[in-house]
Amino acid sequence: MEEMEEELKCPVCGSFFREPIILPCSHNICLACARNILVQTPDAESPQSSRASGSGVSDYDYLDLDKMSLYSEADSGYGSYGGFASAPTTPCQKSPNGVRVFPPAVPPPPPQHHLLPHPGSLLPIPRNSCITCPQCHRSLILDDRGLRGFPKNRVLEGVVDRYQQSKAAALKCQLCEKSPKEATVMCEQCDVFYCDPCRLRCHPPRGPLAKHRLVPPAQGRVSRRQSPRKTSTCTEHELENHSMYCVQCKMPVCYQCLEEGKHSTHEVKALGAMWKLHKGQLSQALNILSDRAKEAKEFLVQLRNMVQHIQPADAPGRPLVTSGWGTLQENGVEFEACLVAQCDALIDALNRRKAQLLSRVNKEHEHKLKVVRDQIAHCTVKLRQTTGLMEYCLEVIKENDPSGFLQISDALIRRVHMTESQWGKGTLTPRMTSDFDLTLDSGPLLQTIHQLDFVQMKVPAAPILQLEECCTQNNSATLSWKQPPLSNVQVDGYILELDDGNGGQFREVYVGKETMCTVDGLHFNSTYKSRVKAFNTSGVGQYSKTLVMQTSETGYTPCELKNLAPVAWFTFDPSSAHPDIIFSNDNLTATCNSYDDRVVLGNTGFSRGIHYWELSVDRYDNHPDPAFGVARVDALKDVMLGKDDKAWAMYVDNNRSWFMHNNSHTNRTDGGISKGATVGVLLDLTRGTLMFLVNDEQQGPVAFEGMEGLFFPAISLNRNVQVTLHTGLPIPEFYTPGDPQHPSSLC
Repeated sequence: MEEMEEELKCPVCGSFFREPIILPCSHNICLACARNILVQTPDAESPQSSRASGSGVSDYDYLDLDKMSLYSEADSGYGSYGGFASAPTTPCQKSPNGVRVFPPAVPPPPPQHHLLPHPGSLLPIPRNSCITCPQCHRSLILDDRGLRGFPKNRVLEGVVDRYQQSKAAALKCQLCEKSPKEATVMCEQCDVFYCDPCRLRCHPPRGPLAKHRLVPPAQGRVSRRQSPRKTSTCTEHELENHSMYCVQCKMPVCYQCLEEGKHSTHEVKALGAMWKLHKGQLSQALNILSDRAKEAKEFLVQLRNMVQHIQPADAPGRPLVTSGWGTLQENGVEFEACLVAQCDALIDALNRRKAQLLSRVNKEHEHKLKVVRDQIAHCTVKLRQTTGLMEYCLEVIKENDPSGFLQISDALIRRVHMTESQWGKGTLTPRMTSDFDLTLDSGPLLQTIHQLDFVQMKVPAAPILQLEECCTQNNSATLSWKQPPLSNVQVDGYILELDDGNGGQFREVYVGKETMCTVDGLHFNSTYKSRVKAFNTSGVGQYSKTLVMQTSETGYTPCELKNLAPVAWFTFDPSSAHPDIIFSNDNLTATCNSYDDRVVLGNTGFSRGIHYWELSVDRYDNHPDPAFGVARVDALKDVMLGKDDKAWAMYVDNNRSWFMHNNSHTNRTDGGISKGATVGVLLDLTRGTLMFLVNDEQQGPVAFEGMEGLFFPAISLNRNVQVTLHTGLPIPEFYTPGDPQHPSSLC
């Protein structure tokens, strides 16, 4: 709460706001301070068209105001007009918060009590008066209403009251005559705080007072805060309450403004609806700013730790050097002792070089400390301002006055967004590393002493995985990484490691200079752990953080419900197909330019789960017998599928079909294919079975059992056949995943 205090103080007087008003630039100022900084302008230079008030003035007549020279570029203060008897030139003064203001142009006469106006009224404002915002230095001419044309910021006034109450001492009895005692209760009906003696004397628990409700003082203070405030009235029509919100002018208005005022043609919305909308927008913006503030606090801790690393506690002002042979940090005293010992062995010439090297280390140390301390100071000020704004906004959100809230909500939302953007990319990044990338090389001969210098002999730091660029697709994983910021150590290459997808040992899958790698051929529905490290001539650095990646779930397990699991998408693979195969339709359609059977595989292999895909027959001439099934990656590509021991297939003509593996033909089944037919392949690696469908009907019994390992979808065809592949399909409705020990129950 203390950090919010600056938000609650007037930029002119430096004290808590008293009767704050809202200027058109959305800044606030005390009513009394506004009267003090008014400047009377010459009639000839008063633009009649520029009439300023707090009701909807969104533009400023800067062109005319620039002629008045109200704001001096030399002293950044406020000046009255020179050369007018009514406004002699007066030196500017500074308010407690550093804002320069001018005292009134004409000293006010001594107060005469018999001439004082009513306490609630304002002294008359001279015509052609001008006021300049003490924060943004924007100036405007007051209209006939003077300062009454600016709306009062009742929300800010309420926040100030609550803040001052929270900082006040314990609540005192309001009926003690001399030294008030601490209050023990509050009567909600009387709205009075009592100590015990005064309660017994003035508020006995009998008679009419027996029905009054007595509460603890703290609860009574809260009840007072939550009591409804007086409904705000329109600045244009003082007898009318605010009831609507003008979207174009961004301000509350009354019905009379809509009927006869300048808002009659503007878009208006309900006051309560806009109140809720703006509260939600401010809350959302505040959440983002809160995250930035949290990052800033963590960043400050990081910077302070860097100061401790650069300057050890037991040796203030001494340097810190990181050894090039490891990650052990030595403080400045140890480094200096080592440096002196090495330099003493190199006689007089080395001693001269030693002084130069020590001077360089000290300069580097001072430079690092200066950079980090400057960043700490800058970030601390910014964080304090951010925290103060957050606390102020939270108090504003508690306000239950819609119109008062809407008077300042737009400005607060803009301030929160602007403050959040100031914590943008790079703000929370250290400007300096705490390490000294210097290692003394004592190997050169005496004749090269004059060339003695620090050399870099340090292993690379752990790379940082770029999570936004890491992803999985089907059974492939793409990983991306980069070197840490501020790391100047040379990197010769990277080593990427993955486990086996089942919590096993890590293995190297890539070694090279690239910072992105895609690994294919992983298991579906598996969780892989990955990590990367960098190396150079000095050695291998530390591993990055371990990244856990999940490959696609491609089918159903016995515990999953049907039609709920994701499925795999794949195409034909031109790289592994026979050269006679012709592809089209983004590698989803295949045919052949040879009369002999040629084999083509899919680009995705399966080793787990249940998978189903279909092939539609686009062309079928002269009754050929294409084969459909699965194969190993090294199956023969120039014979019918199933001729060798690395393929399992069903070949079919226009009348019947057979199953074939290792050139063994089994299970002749009636029913063939023609143009427009659909052949389905169902591979259940949970049970280890393979079965086929023709036109959505099961073709024969289970074709093959005991299927284990990695299988690729495959077909063989000649020039008389053209097929199109359809993937991403759910398993057929008749098929129910079951116990893998009883595969025969599928048929």
